[in-house]
Amino acid sequence: MISNAMTSDLKGLISSEQVEAFRKDGVIVVRQAVDRAGVIGLRNAIERDIQRPGPFVHSYTPQDGRGRFYGNLRTWETDSALRHFCFDSSLPAMAASLLETDRVNLLYDQLFVKEPATQNSTRWHNDQPYWAVRGWQVMSFWIALDPVTLESGALEFIRGSHRWARWFQPQAFGETEGFDDYDDNPDYELIPDIESGRTDYDIVSWELAPGDVYAFHALTVHSAGGNLTRKVRRRGYAVRYTGDDAVYDTRAGTHADLRSDNHIDGQRLDSDRFPLVWPQSERLGD
Repeated sequence: MISNAMTSDLKGLISSEQVEAFRKDGVIVVRQAVDRAGVIGLRNAIERDIQRPGPFVHSYTPQDGRGRFYGNLRTWETDSALRHFCFDSSLPAMAASLLETDRVNLLYDQLFVKEPATQNSTRWHNDQPYWAVRGWQVMSFWIALDPVTLESGALEFIRGSHRWARWFQPQAFGETEGFDDYDDNPDYELIPDIESGRTDYDIVSWELAPGDVYAFHALTVHSAGGNLTRKVRRRGYAVRYTGDDAVYDTRAGTHADLRSDNHIDGQRLDSDRFPLVWPQSERLGD
């Protein structure tokens, strides 16, 4: 079982200053949000997944054999320790604070491994166009399980970009196997060439220690480089949560593995697929 258990008063883990920064910038860092036992438990869960991958794996190994990217989706559905973490860690209460919501649903979880010498970078994008959900109260926590630096693939964010009200066309991430091309959506726009005009944007990044967490809005534009180190792995675990105003919404461009056969557009998410995790007193089946 992964540590970092949740209690009813954990909304206090997030200060009013952090809520304001999240509202304004669309991204904050929460230091040591996951304790050492929690980090070890998440590392062990990732190694289990690598040994016995589930159906939603996406990975890439270069032809020269140097480095490897490995990822997987919806792992909480098959790993009881990850389910416990997504439901019972401090994260749902933190999401309630940052989203300023009375109810929190688990959208899905995702793991990322960039082995040393992995050139595979993550292009600039925002997340919500990929997801079958509409609403303002949608966010991610990205938990560092190894020391994270720019050299090893720290995430970079454009502060305030969640308030642009711009949805960018989903695109496949490089040569990563397991992700098909995405349908074009006429309501989306192509993301600009941010890399060539970096000085035009308020780009921010933080180095992380194991247990530190990026918390960011689903419309915040972000990217990550490859892991250019020679010896340091870059393992990360992301959990996506939604608030009161989120409803199911399939659109052109959404990821097929993140859709639901049991929801119709405009429907509230509460279900076994998108379970209510906060407050505990209202959880289904508990």
